[in-house]
Amino acid sequence: MNIVLGITGGIAAYKAPDLVRRLRERGAEVQIVMTNSAEEFVTSTALQAVSGKPIRSNLWDKEAEAAMSHIELARWADVVLIAPATAEVMARIVSGGAPDLLTTICLATEAPIALAPAMNRVMWSNLATQANREVLEHRGIHIIGPGIGSQACGEEGAGRMLEPDLIAATVFNLTGGKGQGLLEGKKVVVTAGPTREPIDPVRYITNRSSGKMGYAIAGAAVAQGADVVLVSGPVNLREPPGTEVVNVESAEEMYAATHAAIEDADIFIAAAAVADYRPVAVVKQKIKKNDEAMSLELTRCPDILASIAALDVAPFTVGFAAETENVVEYARGKLEKKNLDMIIANRVGRDCGFDRDDNSAIVLWDGGEREFPTSSKVELARNLIELAAEHFYAERGSETQPGLTVITNND
Repeated sequence: MNIVLGITGGIAAYKAPDLVRRLRERGAEVQIVMTNSAEEFVTSTALQAVSGKPIRSNLWDKEAEAAMSHIELARWADVVLIAPATAEVMARIVSGGAPDLLTTICLATEAPIALAPAMNRVMWSNLATQANREVLEHRGIHIIGPGIGSQACGEEGAGRMLEPDLIAATVFNLTGGKGQGLLEGKKVVVTAGPTREPIDPVRYITNRSSGKMGYAIAGAAVAQGADVVLVSGPVNLREPPGTEVVNVESAEEMYAATHAAIEDADIFIAAAAVADYRPVAVVKQKIKKNDEAMSLELTRCPDILASIAALDVAPFTVGFAAETENVVEYARGKLEKKNLDMIIANRVGRDCGFDRDDNSAIVLWDGGEREFPTSSKVELARNLIELAAEHFYAERGSETQPGLTVITNND
């Protein structure tokens, strides 16, 4: 695949060398076109080293333009990718302006165009930016992200550029050329987020899961070439590009949706924090605050882990133990009791695990373990997918039909 990579003037430009490497790993030829402001954040020397091609930036480059090189690049490209894409470049493309080489190529190309926005959360939510996004999408331009999380300015919210490996996987999907990944050709079903178990029309039982770990795992699976179905409880997250999302609310709904998707799946990754109990009866009208105390009778929710592990042909199964104490001890017991192939253990509480962008984990299996120190959930998800795939292929062999199940119940 021939990719014109446009780099604009945002702090996320520091990720550009890694993005180039991810694209080239998948077999792409990458020609970088920088704006003047991008050169304030990343050097052309570094980018030329990783791309293997001279960097283009000047629309009035006499030697290059002697052969109408901006038209040549527009025709050469299979995809034009702009990452990071600032609010400014989005506005320029919407208006049809072409004051520089990059926007001129966007006007002159017939190839798919993809933008990976990166900006402050307030800039992203601004009505003008959102109006420009809607226009771009209406014109068939692909918007990849942005992600939600901490930002360079110290604030937190939507506006982060997605991780390079996920951007690369999404771009290759635009033209049907995924490249090679550890999960190439596999269908992966992922569950993520919390469930809500209704008490009455306005109240429910839930937990502190944000869905971030599960969404990161889904994104990591896409980046490794998998076809991903994401069964998601209620979260405030953007859908990972390249996934088919099925939204559910209760544990019973998640159970049904998961079993509907799992029939022809190769891999099952249950990253949801499914409620253990639900009210026996749901009151039809709002419960009034009349008594000093009240009791609520609960019953067990369906156990998705047990139902998958009990299938006639059991898949390669990896559990997840989210604990507040005795993390390794409890995880080892769950590994043995549930007859799992692997379990991922981590501590959760007010200061770790939940509602954060980072996490740590200890992975256990029969006769071994591996510890992952605190890192971003995106990076941790990438490591967990790679490790699970490694053990799956070691046990099942690369010629067998996949049967990897990662069961996680913490975000």
